[in-house]
Amino acid sequence: MADTAGRELTGRKVLAITVSAFSVIIGVNLVMAYYAVGTFPGLEVANSYVASQGFNDRMRAQQALGWTTEADMTGGQLTVRITTASGDPAPVAAITAILGRPTTEREDTIPDLAFNGAAYVAPVDVDYGNWDLRISAESADGTQYDYRVGVIHNP
Repeated sequence: MADTAGRELTGRKVLAITVSAFSVIIGVNLVMAYYAVGTFPGLEVANSYVASQGFNDRMRAQQALGWTTEADMTGGQLTVRITTASGDPAPVAAITAILGRPTTEREDTIPDLAFNGAAYVAPVDVDYGNWDLRISAESADGTQYDYRVGVIHNP
């Protein structure tokens, strides 16, 4: 068989084309795998078995609080509302939070949350896009309340 310029398409040329195509595919996959592993934040807990042992008990205690959490970011301010089943602000004894990207820890920040009578607010200076807010609070009776909520920042 001859191509349009009169050169013959031989087995060696077909082999070279095939090897070249697969080399490109494998090379791209290796580069993507390298960047995926390089940006993975790592472990959530040191020992998942130990962490799982009390999970159901902690979950039931947290659900018994009856708290609901909402968060939003507008105008450079993060607002976190933790409310009881009746809609009143929850009696939170202590609260901390980490605001970060879902895929990397590189941009994690700890907002300085302050209660304004209705919600917890903090000034934030973050870029647009999807963010995860990981909240860790404690009720007045010592029950731990952990919650993760996705927040979209579109300045």
